[in-house]
Amino acid sequence: MKRILLAALVLAVFWKLFSGSDEITLGPGVMAKEAPYQQNMSPSVAYKNDEYTITELAKFQIKAKVLSKTNYYRGREADLSPTDLALGWGKMSDESVLEHIKISQSNRFYFWRVESFPIPRREIETHSANMHLIPANDFIKKEIGRVKQGGIIEITGSLVNVNATDGWHWSSSQTRNDTGNGACELVWVENLRIVSL
Repeated sequence: MKRILLAALVLAVFWKLFSGSDEITLGPGVMAKEAPYQQNMSPSVAYKNDEYTITELAKFQIKAKVLSKTNYYRGREADLSPTDLALGWGKMSDESVLEHIKISQSNRFYFWRVESFPIPRREIETHSANMHLIPANDFIKKEIGRVKQGGIIEITGSLVNVNATDGWHWSSSQTRNDTGNGACELVWVENLRIVSL
């Protein structure tokens, strides 16, 4: 019996260390207190990136809890931005609040639902957002790959619009107060720091 228990314990430790779990639990409490920082750029700055013109609209910084993470592999958007993060700050970074909110992502959107509101609806809407991340280089792309749901991250970069030579375009929201189609941020990520793993 002792050997079975020891074997089970060893297996549990190996599973914990090497399973690559995609979710982190930090416990209750507000983990990212500050709202995202944005400084609009006037005039905007545009530069070429392969077949695209990327226009920086505003400098952007955020420290937030990763509410959900989804990778995308097909389509033009995935070529630019292979990962979306649903991020939360203020009370939307508090696990005692988040345990009452069901969060998911699909088709480049972030969804939430509740049975009863742990905080006001508008606070959920204005203290969380879906962000399409465009890595500035291969190192940033690898760092985004290391991000886990439930962790705390810091991002520095720019909100951008993207235009292609054939007329295709993708635009960023420039406010945290909007919802629905067009409310996602399109973020050119210059630096990403994982605060908690």
